Amino acid sequence: METFMQLVSLVGAVIILVTYAARALKYIPSNGTLDLVFNFIGGAMLCWVAVTTGQLGFILLEGAWAFISLIGLLRSSRSA
Repeated sequence: METFMQLVSLVGAVIILVTYAARALKYIPSNGTLDLVFNFIGGAMLCWVAVTTGQLGFILLEGAWAFISLIGLLRSSRSA
């Protein structure tokens, strides 16, 4: 289980970091849906790992990251 948790956390972190780099280097638009989708997925993965391991600071950080991304996704789907 430990190895699986490490794998999930690494994949989640890579998703967020690659998305951030792509946005910063202007490979993807900063106001696009793709950005929000990847941020939500990565944040949700990291939040799940934090919840299962009881890391309160990371639960707050990653939970907020995923929640804010989800709000952005919902708003963009309503305006489309």
